[in-house]
Amino acid sequence: MGPARLSEFEQVSIRVGVEVGGTFTDLVAVSGGKVVIAKVPSTPRSPDIGAHDALKAAGLDMADIVDLGHGSTVATNAVLERKGALVAFVTTTGFRDLLFLQRHDRRNIYDLAYRKPEPPVRRRDCFEAIERTLGDGTVATPLDETAVRDTLLPALKAGGFEAIAICLLNAYANPANERRLAELVRVGLPGVLVTSSHEVAREFREFERASTTLLSAYVQPVIDGYLERFERALAADGFKGRFTVMQSNGGRLPASAMRRSAITALYSGPAAGVVGALRQVGRSGFRDLVTFDMGGTSTDVCLVENGRPSLSSETEIDGLPIRTPVLDIVTVGAGGGSIAWVDDGGMLRVGPRSAGAAPGPACYGRGGTEPTTTDAHIAIGTIRPGAFLGGKMTLDGEAARRSFADVAARFSMSVEAAADSALRLANANIVRAIQLVSTERGRDPRDYVLVPFGGAGPLHAAKVAEDLGISTIVVPPNPGVISAYGLLASDYTKFDSITRKTTLDPAAASDASARFAEMRARLAAQFADMGLDGTLDFTHTLEMRFVGQAFEVPVEIDAAKAAALDALYLGKAFAGAHHRMFMHGGGLDRPVEIVSLRVGATLPIGSLPILERERVAPRAPETSRVFENGAWIDCDRHAAEALDAGQRVDGPAVIEGYTATTWVPPGWTAEIDAADNMVLRKH
Repeated sequence: MGPARLSEFEQVSIRVGVEVGGTFTDLVAVSGGKVVIAKVPSTPRSPDIGAHDALKAAGLDMADIVDLGHGSTVATNAVLERKGALVAFVTTTGFRDLLFLQRHDRRNIYDLAYRKPEPPVRRRDCFEAIERTLGDGTVATPLDETAVRDTLLPALKAGGFEAIAICLLNAYANPANERRLAELVRVGLPGVLVTSSHEVAREFREFERASTTLLSAYVQPVIDGYLERFERALAADGFKGRFTVMQSNGGRLPASAMRRSAITALYSGPAAGVVGALRQVGRSGFRDLVTFDMGGTSTDVCLVENGRPSLSSETEIDGLPIRTPVLDIVTVGAGGGSIAWVDDGGMLRVGPRSAGAAPGPACYGRGGTEPTTTDAHIAIGTIRPGAFLGGKMTLDGEAARRSFADVAARFSMSVEAAADSALRLANANIVRAIQLVSTERGRDPRDYVLVPFGGAGPLHAAKVAEDLGISTIVVPPNPGVISAYGLLASDYTKFDSITRKTTLDPAAASDASARFAEMRARLAAQFADMGLDGTLDFTHTLEMRFVGQAFEVPVEIDAAKAAALDALYLGKAFAGAHHRMFMHGGGLDRPVEIVSLRVGATLPIGSLPILERERVAPRAPETSRVFENGAWIDCDRHAAEALDAGQRVDGPAVIEGYTATTWVPPGWTAEIDAADNMVLRKH
């Protein structure tokens, strides 16, 4: 039985989250105590079509929606598939090849044919402006405006570019020349989108800043066009509420604001999942989590400490760096559609290639023939072909088994054993990803609870937890749509950051307090411009290092101390953060410097929408079989919606829900708690 239809809602003020994934587009709508859920196949060529399909499948009256949160992979796909705008890059004279020189590192040191990641711009589309700003912000050479008008603008106009990325040397220290150049380009090329580095990444390291600026300009027209089409279609259907878009940092902004900062939407889907899981599981009192989102094409993991997800100041896509605050999420190619294959050395592999939404796994019956993780679960019995999506989507069990026939023959094993081997490999990839955000960050995963979600997460959670030594798993209700729920449960968030290198002393501490105050005021003004009124919560972070170190350590500053910082407090805070990360160097016998400052502003959404299962009448479990540890074992098969709070289920058991299935192996128990979360414990 599926979730409630909207016609059953008792109120008309509806909050909706729509998340476009690689395989399915998910929708969660909440009004009062009612929840409606919809899952429809994604439409990769036009993601907005899948989003509208989800709205229609839910039977929503668009005029009753007051808040529509949205997340998609549009920006990500534009970069990965190289389908962004025709973009030009403008920098200071002498630095035209900045994006191609990059850094001196090699990702694959033994690859004789190694090539550096290619930026999405041609070298002939890189231009120079005569100017020079020094590292301390002094303007050594003012912008040559005559050369801009006579030479640069005609060249840009002749190129027919859709977007211009401007990144002048040391503009982070003083953006005067860059700001003036952007004004001239906007006047000379009306209608062309212009992105300046001081607006998207006012921090040092020229290559990283240039890469961020270029990628932002590259995806901006794509995001603009996508949001414009979506907003136009929503308006035509009678929507008059607030339309917001999720960012990679775990907060959302009005769609109009995203048109000036498209790069922040790069990983909106994974970020929404982390927020949704944190909010729902937090209702049960769990605050130290490892979130584990296994969808159709990939698995995303993130560490949450004391109710706050880890935040990173930099990420990358397709090998290219991006300097913008993002949730510290590690992604591996292990999803429900990940393909099992045999490499040239005769070893079985799983992923990163995926069957995606089209054609999808072999069991979908849409033309796919290669074995995937979903097919493997059907082969070992954890997924029943007739129970997928509450029975609304029937899978082809024989096709799933046929897809593994070649792999089984290659290794002289049964189809079930081949499928089980593929699942073990997928689990190993996930375990490694969790170690990257825990063990390699100085955190013991055994101190956290594992929170699986996504359509496939709860199927793999127990085995992953056993490999990591984690003894508690918390599965939220409706785990397959947690990312869509996170779009409703997320606050409005924006960050501001600047680089200001100073050796730590009383004057530097005082200057940091003054800079923090300026940044808070700037963020408050930006929230007002977006029409977001209310009391803002601020976070303060300093990027610090020992003098001579190459990279910085993020140091969180207590909000109560940010207004009047002192050098002793900052030194101790840095020493503690450095020691937690590296397990050495916690002393203050060496000089320390402040490199960058970051302030985050958050406007809470207020009342939190509650995500619960739709309850059905209790019924006796069915008897079934699952292939486990090389043999078929008997197990009970329960309906998740039929379980009452406090009811205990002993493994081995399969718990089938509308959006996801949970596997409870032997030695584990599952129980629904008062917040409707399913808690699995190893005994």
